[in-house]
Amino acid sequence: GLAVSAVTDSLFCSRQEHAYPADELMPLTCRGRVRGQEPSRGDVDDALGKFSLTLIDTLDTLVVLNKTKEFEEAVKKVIKDVNLDNDIVVSVFETNIRVLGGLLGGHSVAIMLKEKGEYMQWYNGELLHMAKELGYKLLPAFNTTSGLPYPRVNLKFGVRHPEARTGTETDTCTACAGTLILEFAALSRFTGTSIFEEYARKALDFIWEKRQRSSNLVGVTINIHTGDWVRKDSGVGAGIDSYYEYLLKAYVLLGDDSFLERFNTHYDAIMRYISQPPLLLDVHIHKPMLNARTWMDSLLAFFPGLQVLKGDIRPAIETHEMLYQVIKKHNFLPEAFTTDFRVHWAQHPLRPEFAESTYFLYKATGDPYYLEVGKTLIENLNKYARVPCGFAAMKDVRTGSHEDRMDSFFLAEMFKYLYLLFADKEDMIFDIEDYIFTTEAHLLPLWLSTTNQTISKKNTSTEYTELDDSNFDWTCPNTQILFPNDPMFAQSIREPLKNVVDKSCPRGISRAEESLGSGPKPPLRARDFMASNPEHLEILKKMGVSLIHLKDGRVQLVQHAVQAASSLDAEDGLRFMQEMIELSSQQQKEQQLPPRAVQIVSHPFFGRVVLTAGPAQFGMDLSKHKAGTRGFVATIKPYNGCSEITNPEAVKEKIALMQRGQCMFAEKARNIQKAGAIGGIVIDDNEGSSSDTAPLFQMAGDGKNTDDITIPMLFLFNKEGNIILDAIREYEAVEVLLSDKAKDRATIFKGKMIPNYIIDSNLEIENMDQKSSENDSHKPTSEEAPSESQDAGAVSEEPEGGGENSAVGDPDPLSPASTDSASVSMADPDPHTPGPTEASAPEPACTAGDSQPQEQNTQTEANSKAHWDSKVQPMESILADWNEDIEAFEMMEKDEL
Repeated sequence: GLAVSAVTDSLFCSRQEHAYPADELMPLTCRGRVRGQEPSRGDVDDALGKFSLTLIDTLDTLVVLNKTKEFEEAVKKVIKDVNLDNDIVVSVFETNIRVLGGLLGGHSVAIMLKEKGEYMQWYNGELLHMAKELGYKLLPAFNTTSGLPYPRVNLKFGVRHPEARTGTETDTCTACAGTLILEFAALSRFTGTSIFEEYARKALDFIWEKRQRSSNLVGVTINIHTGDWVRKDSGVGAGIDSYYEYLLKAYVLLGDDSFLERFNTHYDAIMRYISQPPLLLDVHIHKPMLNARTWMDSLLAFFPGLQVLKGDIRPAIETHEMLYQVIKKHNFLPEAFTTDFRVHWAQHPLRPEFAESTYFLYKATGDPYYLEVGKTLIENLNKYARVPCGFAAMKDVRTGSHEDRMDSFFLAEMFKYLYLLFADKEDMIFDIEDYIFTTEAHLLPLWLSTTNQTISKKNTSTEYTELDDSNFDWTCPNTQILFPNDPMFAQSIREPLKNVVDKSCPRGISRAEESLGSGPKPPLRARDFMASNPEHLEILKKMGVSLIHLKDGRVQLVQHAVQAASSLDAEDGLRFMQEMIELSSQQQKEQQLPPRAVQIVSHPFFGRVVLTAGPAQFGMDLSKHKAGTRGFVATIKPYNGCSEITNPEAVKEKIALMQRGQCMFAEKARNIQKAGAIGGIVIDDNEGSSSDTAPLFQMAGDGKNTDDITIPMLFLFNKEGNIILDAIREYEAVEVLLSDKAKDRATIFKGKMIPNYIIDSNLEIENMDQKSSENDSHKPTSEEAPSESQDAGAVSEEPEGGGENSAVGDPDPLSPASTDSASVSMADPDPHTPGPTEASAPEPACTAGDSQPQEQNTQTEANSKAHWDSKVQPMESILADWNEDIEAFEMMEKDEL
């Protein structure tokens, strides 16, 4: 806990120095992210409102970490500098949980500190006044017939105003409309103004009334005017997650039994249909026995923590353990991964949900195994995400490349939960049990349940389902009941799952298949389909699937359920189309090369900065040369590399930097190879381009034989390329490593001296000649088979004339791909509205590349116990690891890239 606190202090200072008053810190370029001054990232930017987002979101974290002086200074900055009347369109959901929640959490701990009598004696509710002002600015979003809010609002002009630039939306996500009650009710209870709680309750009531009555599930998106479900798939991840969380926590905070009754009804449906231990798979709300997808998103990692609060520990342990195995395979939890644990979306924006569940499981079980889990999280953050000015999101967990992004939730949640995981009760200056966590981990006092209560009429028009489940008799976990005289209870649940990721390649069995048991099998599997087989075509016709021959030789499949011979045949057809989509997606990603990594290893970076790079279809295959290519960089003349290099003496035995354009990539490679370069980096000539906002692409050959090119070639967008160019201007000698994925520092600097640091008991930093660290001896994960990333781009084969004429694009993950047999087109199916989408049909195989080496699997329970016989020894190790990074961070700050 002390180590987390020390690093938070450094990061807070870094943000103040480099980014204030911007909403976020950009940790790679050491500057603030100001909306409108950086390339748009789409909906992600809706969280930014020019209101010092990260500062507000971090207020109560400072108090949790016992940084009371810093908290007092931060509150004064917020009061003095933050303007909530900006002409800017923001997300109602994000502004509520991060800004309104941050102000209320700050107010909660401010009045607590004032009551203690040492700090905040001057405080007179200023944060609460700002929260009330913001609450009124959000209310215009609720001007709908349903009571569901618009997804966005203009802070200055509201929704319908001519200058608002919003108010035309028709849909919102369930979580967006259903994650308001804690903040709005707290605002009403704090201020005595009931309108906020009333509006939030009305939105929750409407969602509850619109649930699918036969399954008791809700969809992902809903029409805010009609209440119709727009997306009818249902899960516990993105789009729905915090709706369920807020039903249970609203009962805890407000004491209203109706919220608990609703949660229990939904929870019964979740465990009946969505929970397929240890997996949590989305289903269709109208046909909940039918899986809607075969992958899971990372936001569902919060659910084990919610199950702890509900008191259902066994499935919480199972799902958490499965997620931990995925993390140990990839170092971080990918944004999405398949049921056979391949990467589906490769990004990781340093999400805190898994740390949250780890904290709650440790609180419920007291099992030191979860301290070991927390230690792994800290080590991975330190080893792979730490950069000169903070912690950078992972652009691709397979390569270890970074994104110039550090969301406010990283400081608001991740550091809070990690500190609380390791903190003893005496480390806290207040009792954390007196508060409930919002979905953004802001603290709201439980005494609000008896303050300024809003009189609510019980919904007598809706009968709640009678549920035969003894778990519903109690709400919060009691370890004396859950683990009677059995300290090994949690381990006994984890044991069967400890190798579920690395030693197996399971194929998720749908509930529909499971329900068939030994009964009739599906009449035709996608992997067996042949367009030339008359029997197969007859089966398709019976399932309502029609086949269309296209002019280019491909075939297109379209399903219309109403044309099926029966409802059962229609379900078989729907399942067949789902399988075909998955196989098509699998084929496409097998044809793509994964992104590569450019890692700056010279002073003062020492391997901490990793840039996402596009691969080439020619030259050295870095995936087969695990050591990569390492060397100092040199700019070539001419810079475009399209003619003989005129400064070969500067390029020889170095990695050549060149600009994109004016000739083929392969021609550039041949020219620098002739000049003696050991590798090449092509930098995009499109000013401002970035892997943050544009899909990567593969550099294609020139249509000729490229076997003569033997050096590795990588592509960097303009922003990433400028990081290297700026480093050259600042430090002259810049050394990089070109590889298939980022290497840890122990591998990079094997046999070489690099600065190592440790902090003494008084937190004074000392330089040490040597430091043995378990962190530095960690082996990198072995090569994975290429798998899907939404950032992998299309192949570019054009003569390079610049960005506008490039054939680079973000491919549709279901775009057509030719095969020897057929190319098939179909839709992401809905039980009622099937439609066309492209796909193709080879069977995905579980290859050796998907598994990790035996020794890189899971740490045994015995090892876990050895590490955590006491809390003193591991804390010393963690402290040393973190403070090595603090010293390096301070040294880099002085150099100021």
